Amino acid sequence: MVPRRIVSLVPSLTEALFAFGAGERVVGRTRYCTQPPRAVRRVATVGGTKKVDVERVLALGADLVVAVREENRREDVEELRRAGVEVFLGEPRTVAEALVMLRELARRVGTPRADAFLKRTERVIRRLESSLPERPRRVFVPVWENPLMTVGADTYAHDLLRLCGGENVFGDRIRYPEVSPEEVEARRPEVVLLPDEPYPFSAAELSGYYGLDIPAAYSDSIFLVDGKLLTWYGPRMAGSLAQLAALLRF
Repeated sequence: MVPRRIVSLVPSLTEALFAFGAGERVVGRTRYCTQPPRAVRRVATVGGTKKVDVERVLALGADLVVAVREENRREDVEELRRAGVEVFLGEPRTVAEALVMLRELARRVGTPRADAFLKRTERVIRRLESSLPERPRRVFVPVWENPLMTVGADTYAHDLLRLCGGENVFGDRIRYPEVSPEEVEARRPEVVLLPDEPYPFSAAELSGYYGLDIPAAYSDSIFLVDGKLLTWYGPRMAGSLAQLAALLRF
């Protein structure tokens, strides 16, 4: 049965649901679900991605909740399921897996309009896969400060960097490891990407990274970037891949 009342606990998938044509059926979202801005204003909030107000979700009469293991707590997912609510639970750790998840979500909510977005993304992925550089540029992507944390090998962002022509300098670690400035210097990144989410890196942090003894600092290759390029899967994937590939392959 096609769901009529959907609650999304994932910002990027909230955006996808609207782009795919299911926005009118989205009755609940987290406070971090901000896209598309005008459309989501009418949608009730149910807390954050890590602190979901389960009672609020149930009160909204949700017949489908959209979640991912990366962003949402297992306890909340299990409580919703015990209450009899169906949960669509994704776990994309690669670009290819994200595309499969989006196709499955589109099928589950009955949105054939998603096909155009996904085909465009497939074309970009094929083009990038067929033109991977012989020597990818070494990239460091911090995701938090104090403690300094980065992305490991089993993450969507890691595979995104690979596809766009980069080599994650901490690709030998898993999840989101803590690292030290000395370790960053030892890994010799040629590019540093400072995203504005989940930690809001800004110009205030640039001097600290330019002060490191790394090739990226000497070649002026430390960039502030939109964090959505690195972590949001959905209708913006094709554009994100193209933008990051242009940045890493020049």
